[in-house]
Amino acid sequence: MNSKIIQIRKIFVKYFLFLCVSFSLFSLNAQHSNSFENKDKSSIVVSKEDYLKQIESLKKEKLAIPSSDKKLHKSIEDEISIIQDKIDDLKYLETEESKQYLGTPIFDNNDFWKLILKGVFNFLIILIIVRYIYYPVTRNKDYLFTYLLISLTVFLLCFLLDNVKLELGFALGLFAIFGIIRYRTDPIPIKEMTYLFLVIGISVINALANKKISYAELLFANLIIVFVTFGMERLWLLRHETRKNITYEKIELIAPERRDELIQDLKDRTGLDVVRVEIRRIDFLKDTANLRIFYYEKEPS
Repeated sequence: MNSKIIQIRKIFVKYFLFLCVSFSLFSLNAQHSNSFENKDKSSIVVSKEDYLKQIESLKKEKLAIPSSDKKLHKSIEDEISIIQDKIDDLKYLETEESKQYLGTPIFDNNDFWKLILKGVFNFLIILIIVRYIYYPVTRNKDYLFTYLLISLTVFLLCFLLDNVKLELGFALGLFAIFGIIRYRTDPIPIKEMTYLFLVIGISVINALANKKISYAELLFANLIIVFVTFGMERLWLLRHETRKNITYEKIELIAPERRDELIQDLKDRTGLDVVRVEIRRIDFLKDTANLRIFYYEKEPS
């Protein structure tokens, strides 16, 4: 029990250090960006009216182009979108200074509700995958806790950092931080590692989806992942290999040459279709061993 508590503490310490380093890097980059924004404000020479005139000119140019030339239409739409972003930046610089405290906006209505909407959507998708697809098969509560918290952290980290213009070196530094965080307790099985990658990938996609990706496309991408995962777990792989951890007292059967006897004894005593066994710990003082048994669940009739 004490060793498990120590392992959990180690994970939380690593997690806390990761958040501290990420927050520090985020703060430094935010200050760096604020200084450039102040410089950009002083060097603005194009007014909002000029940008609006450019948009009107582009719209007229678009009307004059044949509808069959979709490539040129798309190019003009992209230019209009870029100019509209510049207008939004001008509005922000002109109006948001009065709503700031120490150079940071007190409340940004658009970004706040976007965070709420995307956050709830991401949590629901992850909850469906982890709780209703992964957990019924594995019955592993430890990873259930881990996946949900990692998803939440990755989503918030990516969403908040996306509002700051990141440089390439800073982005690579974030991936380096992710590489430092590793589980040093038990090795993660390949299936759990796949789900971990899936959880992180979905959170990053939902957090970094920009204006060029519609909500319909984002919803479709998430549903594709959910349906494929469900199909792989429940429909295609009909026999589910489940595992349990047990304490076993017949320590003489754990020898490699008596593995068949061990499996047969476990089948007789548990009534499960045990297919393989992993020996996790051996306690010679108590003459017990901690085993992880793998068995196929019986299909409902």
